Amino acid sequence: MSERITVLLADDHSLVRKGFRRMLEDDEAIEVVGEAANGPQAIEAALELKPRVVVMDLAMPELDGIQAASQILKQLPGTGILILSMYSEDTYVRNAFAAGARGYLLKNALEVDLPYAIKEIAAGRKVVAPGLTVPVAQETPGDFEKLTQREREVLQYIVQGRSNRQIAGILGLSVNTVSVHRSNLMQALGIHRTADLVVYAIRKGLVTLPDTAKPE
Repeated sequence: MSERITVLLADDHSLVRKGFRRMLEDDEAIEVVGEAANGPQAIEAALELKPRVVVMDLAMPELDGIQAASQILKQLPGTGILILSMYSEDTYVRNAFAAGARGYLLKNALEVDLPYAIKEIAAGRKVVAPGLTVPVAQETPGDFEKLTQREREVLQYIVQGRSNRQIAGILGLSVNTVSVHRSNLMQALGIHRTADLVVYAIRKGLVTLPDTAKPE
């Protein structure tokens, strides 16, 4: 038998992870090697376990799936990232693929063939939910591409209501450096007030907030 496809499951709700694990354990070609409950945990587990595929929830605490995917791929560029999301809007799909994801499936679909999607991604192919399309490269960069990875991280924490000092502590940066990143990303997006920035970032799918309606 060929080598099994190693998979990391990243979702902030244990029942969801259990459900996916049961679905995958029935397939002899797939091995779940770890789980993570938030973005930073997903990054840490991926770097330690080096799975071939990471199944990543889009809306997770601290860092969302897109931010976590960007960091994982920076250090493990060969990893296949499959984003699972409640959002079908084009902006989220486009941002996920711009970050390097190979797949985007909807969690609320009645039939999610997760094993098939994982095998396709492990083989280097792209997977997208029925009704959605893989975005084509844009001649002019979208808002997601205008920001550096660090600016996207800072933006994620701004949307969560964190102060510059709190963000500095989380990211291991100086307060002044965070302030510069905040200023740069607001300038890149053409926004001058934090309240407007938060609304714009959520509306454009630049960041996501954890879905509190999901079961524990």
